[in-house]
Amino acid sequence: MAVSAAKFDVVILGASGFTGKQVLKEALKFLNSNHFTSLAIAGRDPSKLAQTLKWAAQPNPPPQIPILAADTADPPSLRSLCDQTRLLLNCVGPFRRHGEPVVAACVACGCDYLDITGESEFMERVEREYHAEATKKGSLVVSACGFDSVPAEMGFLFHSRQWVGPARPNRVGAYLSLESDKRIVGNFGTFESAVMAVKDLKEMERSRVTRVIPEIPGPPPKGEIIEHQKKIGLWGVTLPSADATLVGRTLSTLTESPHGLPGLNENAEMVEKRKAYWTSVKPAHFGVKIGSKSLLHVFGFILIGIIIGVLGRTSFGRWLLLKYPSIFTFGGFSKNGPSEEEIASASFKMWFVGHGFSNESLAAQGNTKPDMEIITRVMGPEMGYVTTPIIMVQCALVLHGQRKNLPKGGVYTPGIVFGPTDLQERLQQNGISFDVISKSSISS
Repeated sequence: MAVSAAKFDVVILGASGFTGKQVLKEALKFLNSNHFTSLAIAGRDPSKLAQTLKWAAQPNPPPQIPILAADTADPPSLRSLCDQTRLLLNCVGPFRRHGEPVVAACVACGCDYLDITGESEFMERVEREYHAEATKKGSLVVSACGFDSVPAEMGFLFHSRQWVGPARPNRVGAYLSLESDKRIVGNFGTFESAVMAVKDLKEMERSRVTRVIPEIPGPPPKGEIIEHQKKIGLWGVTLPSADATLVGRTLSTLTESPHGLPGLNENAEMVEKRKAYWTSVKPAHFGVKIGSKSLLHVFGFILIGIIIGVLGRTSFGRWLLLKYPSIFTFGGFSKNGPSEEEIASASFKMWFVGHGFSNESLAAQGNTKPDMEIITRVMGPEMGYVTTPIIMVQCALVLHGQRKNLPKGGVYTPGIVFGPTDLQERLQQNGISFDVISKSSISS
């Protein structure tokens, strides 16, 4: 069945899950003629989906949108689902277990695909196995369209573009700070992904795609385990997330295609717009740290990381971690997830601290120390249940409304697909801000 004959603009798969129901709630805000004109939800249990739709629509009555049966373990049901939509939003995790059949169905049917995963091994595998076919079929496959990893990618691109004229960045460090009036409990699905990531480390190496490395002026940064950033008042320790990997993929793609990828509309104005945007993006070494004002909290993050890293190597250790998440994370994660009060009180700040050179001659000298610093920030509400649905729905709206100006098909990062669009402005209109904090010289 041709994609042009699809019944629905968007289908949300897994709409009754922890995050899926929040994505549905957010999507219902845009169900009208100016946004999504047709929406459906899908999953294994139609009765549960009906209950979720009623919850998501409160205090209004639930809209009359179709509820479709589909199971990630049933490829024919996925093919039937993808035949009916132009765009599928996948909220069924863990994605290393459930994601690939959904991608395969979307690519086979030529429909577009977005998900909210932060699982690096899954994303590398999808790119390696499906990019060529997706390009051929015109299916645009974009993972990590949630808190992992749009704030990091769009935040890096925003930061990079502040290095104007002859200025060149050398390194950009992102520092993630989680804030709340209450102690917030993390989503079990996020914890499960972290545990299984340890198991997949060897597979990750096998799945890794060979990439072109961009040329970055100056020496690579030193790998400090714990770092103190006085200007933002945070201690930081390296966060093993997908953010740095996604930014690296984006920079690698830009090295191969300096002016970005072609869209379906080769209108000269759009071509020049994309070219101007990507020309303003300057590569830099990038890393992410989780930050806290308390050094004691940083040591707590390290201890939890060690526990997951050690126990996650064996099947029995993984069983223990997944059976008793609250014990092994000192209450940080729970199978019940956070309460609505905890979600409402939480927020995040992601600081981008960049060091580089004020002119190209300094950058060309090799071992010269950076003489310039730029600090930017991305800030928003609770990351898992509020920010992630906002991001995914806004990505879907951009893809739905601006499809002719996006890459024709293939497996790409959010930065490559959405960087030159108005996604940043849309996020700012929905409570996720992008700010320049300071630009200054560094004294020797």
